Amino acid sequence: MTMYRVLIIEDDFRVADINRQFIDQADGFAVVGICHTASEALVFLEQQEVLPDLVLLDAYIPDVKGLELLWELRRRFRTLDIVMVTAAKEVETIQEALRGGVFDYLIKPIESSRMMQMLKRFRDERVLMGRHTELDQSVLDRALIRNEYSQVEGSRLPKGIDPLTLERVKGGLDARVAQTASSLAQQTGVSRSTARRYLEFLVAQGEVKAELDYGEVGRPERRYSLG
Repeated sequence: MTMYRVLIIEDDFRVADINRQFIDQADGFAVVGICHTASEALVFLEQQEVLPDLVLLDAYIPDVKGLELLWELRRRFRTLDIVMVTAAKEVETIQEALRGGVFDYLIKPIESSRMMQMLKRFRDERVLMGRHTELDQSVLDRALIRNEYSQVEGSRLPKGIDPLTLERVKGGLDARVAQTASSLAQQTGVSRSTARRYLEFLVAQGEVKAELDYGEVGRPERRYSLG
C-alpha cells in the first residue's frame, strides 16, 4: 500500500495532536512532522529529501499574518497539496485560500468523518492520476467534482439518503476485503438496517460490488466491497 506523508502546521498543541490522531486512524497515511510556527515549517520542509504529500495548514500561525504562509508554501514548494484546517470562517479568507489552490478547506472543530472524507478523496485522486498519463474529459470531470458535501450534490440524493451517512458507509469499505452489512454497521456506528440500505444504494449506483458468501452452514450472506 502506498503511504502518503502528512505534515501538520498548527500552533495549538492540542489541536495538532487531535489532527495527528485523525491521520493515524486513516489507512495509507502517516504524519511525518508537526510544526507550530511558519519558520519551523519552512525549515522542516527545506530539510526533507522527499516532500510530504499533504500539508494540513492552520490560517492562524503566530509568526505570519493572514495566509502569508500559504502563499510562501506555494512559491517555494509548488508540488505540495495543502488543506486548510482552521477556525477562519470569513468569506474573504476562504476565497483567498481557494485562489491559492488548496485541496480542501475544513472549518474547526473538525469532525472525524469530514477529515476521513477528505483523506479518502485525496487518496482516490492520487490513485486515479497515477493510473493515467492522459485523461479524457469524462475521467477528468470525475476527478474535479470533489465536494461531496455540498448542498447541490446532497440535494440530488434520493429521500432517506443522507450525504454524511453515505460517506461514512463508503469510508468503511475496502476494495480488497468484502464486508457484511453487520460488520460494516459495527465499524461505522450505524444500525445494520441503515448500513444495508446505504450499501444497496451504492450497489445501484455502481460504486459498490455485492456478492453472496455461502460459507459452510446457514443462509448465504451478502458481502460488499468497493467497485
